[in-house]
Amino acid sequence: MKRTIIIYAVLMAATALAVGQMASHAPALKSSTQNAVPSTQNQSQNQNPTMASASAPSQGAFAKTSPLVVTDKPVARVNGVALTDRDLLREMFTIFPYAKQHNGFPKGQEAAIRQGALEMIIFEELVYQEAEKRKVLVPAAKLKKAEADFHGQFHSPDEYQQYLQAEMQGSEAKVHEAIKRSLMIEQVLKTDVEMKSSVSQAEVLAYYQKNGARFQQPESYSFQSISVIPPLKPTPQQAEDAKKKAEDELKKAKATKSYQDFGLLAESISEDDYRVNMGDHKVATKDKLPPQIIAAFLKMQPGQVSGLIQIESAYTIVRLNAHNMPRKQPFAEVKNDLKVELQKAKYEKVRSGLAKTLRAKAKVEIV
Repeated sequence: MKRTIIIYAVLMAATALAVGQMASHAPALKSSTQNAVPSTQNQSQNQNPTMASASAPSQGAFAKTSPLVVTDKPVARVNGVALTDRDLLREMFTIFPYAKQHNGFPKGQEAAIRQGALEMIIFEELVYQEAEKRKVLVPAAKLKKAEADFHGQFHSPDEYQQYLQAEMQGSEAKVHEAIKRSLMIEQVLKTDVEMKSSVSQAEVLAYYQKNGARFQQPESYSFQSISVIPPLKPTPQQAEDAKKKAEDELKKAKATKSYQDFGLLAESISEDDYRVNMGDHKVATKDKLPPQIIAAFLKMQPGQVSGLIQIESAYTIVRLNAHNMPRKQPFAEVKNDLKVELQKAKYEKVRSGLAKTLRAKAKVEIV
């Protein structure tokens, strides 16, 4: 629900771009409303390739730019306090960490990422200045624990020293102040945003009753598929080969006895995009499926495998896992997720209100 506050984030990748060094881990100072434990910011180099391709933009999506250079020049001033391009770049990496791998941001998105990062570092500075005005106190024990947690994120004394020199000019006092600053911001957000964003069970029920149409689920099917897909305009020979291959695959599909068996077969022989997920289409509403598929489902029971289904020049075999009739989700089924959703929306609304209030009283200059 809460947006993790990153203050003086130790994004060593950003430092590496500026000073020509490389570090594989990046501890960060975070709000203790998010457990106050600094965490590594690096992305695993051993991601599932399928998952990576689904979430990480391709190399061609990134702008071909020169290396990102930090100059420590101001990008904004908040009541005279300068926020630098170093602060901005850290936040941009937080918003879009894949940029560290590609030394750049996606074409068409860099301006939006930059604007979002700029607004966030301005907001954090406004909240910090408000905390100072209120003389927010950080208990010594809490500060000591946060410092210990932060130091514990580094994998060796040398790694910490590299951070200290590159990011804090070798000053332990600066580290202390950065952690204290983070905790002060967290305290203001807790009282002014988090505590005002709670949603009662009665509010959740009222929303459910008022928005009943949202929880109506249409008729749908859960199924897996194995497909043979010839060229768009196959030659007679290609069409004949595709049918022969589909008939061979149908024999194998009919021999499967379970979701797992069919799924493993789909992963090994299917030519549609769902093969990477055991052929599983999850839940598809009736209106989104081809009539040939619906016609097959009407003759099937869950657990059964269809015959060959021809759609234009392609052949598909489906395994029906469930036929879900139209229904309204009961409140008990949705209440937990709905409460989280409503709290998140309320949190963002309250946080936005706080940002507007603080900014109205401040002098903010974009450099």
